[in-house]
Amino acid sequence: MRQSSQQDFADHVEAVQRLRRDYAQLPSDAPVRLAKPTSNLFRFRDSSDAPRLDVSAFNRVLAVDPVERVAEVGGMTTYEDLVAATLPHGLMPLVVPQLRTITLGGAVTGLGIESSSFRNGLPHESVEEIEILTGSGDVVTARPDNEHSELFYGFPNSYGTLGYSLRLRIELEPVKPYVHLRHLPFTSGKEAMEAFERICADAEHKGERVDFVDGVAFGPGELYLTLASFVDKAPWTSDYTGTDIYYRSIPRYAGPGPGDYLTVHDYLWRWDTDWFWCSGAFGLGKPAVRRLWPRQLKRSDVYRKLVALDRRTDFSRLLNHYRGRPQQEPVIQDVEVGVERGAEFLDFFHSEIGMSPIWMCPLRLRGTAAPAAGRAHVWPLYPLERERLYVNFGFWGMVPMRPGQRRAHHNRAVEEEVSRLGGHKSLYSDAFYSEDEFWRLYNGEGYRRLKHAYDPDERLLDLYAKCVDNK
Repeated sequence: MRQSSQQDFADHVEAVQRLRRDYAQLPSDAPVRLAKPTSNLFRFRDSSDAPRLDVSAFNRVLAVDPVERVAEVGGMTTYEDLVAATLPHGLMPLVVPQLRTITLGGAVTGLGIESSSFRNGLPHESVEEIEILTGSGDVVTARPDNEHSELFYGFPNSYGTLGYSLRLRIELEPVKPYVHLRHLPFTSGKEAMEAFERICADAEHKGERVDFVDGVAFGPGELYLTLASFVDKAPWTSDYTGTDIYYRSIPRYAGPGPGDYLTVHDYLWRWDTDWFWCSGAFGLGKPAVRRLWPRQLKRSDVYRKLVALDRRTDFSRLLNHYRGRPQQEPVIQDVEVGVERGAEFLDFFHSEIGMSPIWMCPLRLRGTAAPAAGRAHVWPLYPLERERLYVNFGFWGMVPMRPGQRRAHHNRAVEEEVSRLGGHKSLYSDAFYSEDEFWRLYNGEGYRRLKHAYDPDERLLDLYAKCVDNK
């Protein structure tokens, strides 16, 4: 049993006090930047010499209580470290976002999702309380039932513009040692969406319980839904951390056969080794390159650093220019669309964007409580409808630009289509909304009320400035 020590929490209290002093000493007219080694955002800002706030003291698991099934975790703790602390107790967070270095605080103030989201919602829905350094420099503990409840519910999708999470108390759930995967093939988006709706409603398929659901569209007529279930024993386990590649195994194991088996640890990180399929941009789809690439460097955070270097140096754009090739537009987005309109989105995406594969992950808000008075939605800054099943579509790659196309042509087309279908877009990557449309989609009125209460002097950027203007 991993018990917290008095010293763990004493160190945390001291770190909080030190951070408050550091924050108070920052120039009031300078942007606030966090000093942290990793990021999973794809809004690349220009380098800055602005002073940075050292939050490295908040990167630890403070306690795991296997009886109450809760964990006390620093806001900058990665899910990789949290999973390493909980699995020995036979526990995991209710939702483990697919990339190792996503932090708890990042998944809550931003958004996270994974294949347990059809039953457990989004990561912030398993949070019981959050200790937050607000924009005003105060440290408050926000819970659903205290005087900071509006901040508790408004913190998700605020992206560090209201404050920074320093400590979170989160629920955990029990696991079994192995996961059994079944890959179901479909030949149309309509069939796949109907299967999502049916399987997520029943949490079972052909008599077997389903604990996880996601899917991949390799093309308009080749889609797979992956159903995964905890099991006590496995006849074998696959390894996708070396020469074999997880997403390529999906068609191989699809159909009526025995499926595939992974340890629970390897299932949670099945996408990280190849950053879904994006490692192919670095040649890792080729066996010769894959054998030479060190296993410990087959990680999403390594690939992201390489992409960041390319953005800084403009290498890819210049290479395309000198080779006489069309310039390319990065289309790196996750969007949520109601399952009943998911096939429409896929038809649009295949015809207008033309990128594949596409990740598909169903989600439904976990909370059943009605919104409190004055709030139209349980989580007001990312207003999903209660009881409605959504599908997250994730697509990450480059699309050739044609002469005469407007700036960010493909990204803007995605935004317009998602809005037409009544969906929402995550803000971890580039966004191109007008200010009026942005605040309509992301509850500007509710946000401004929180901003006035917790950052009245606007020391932190506002949400539009950070996520669209990319300041």
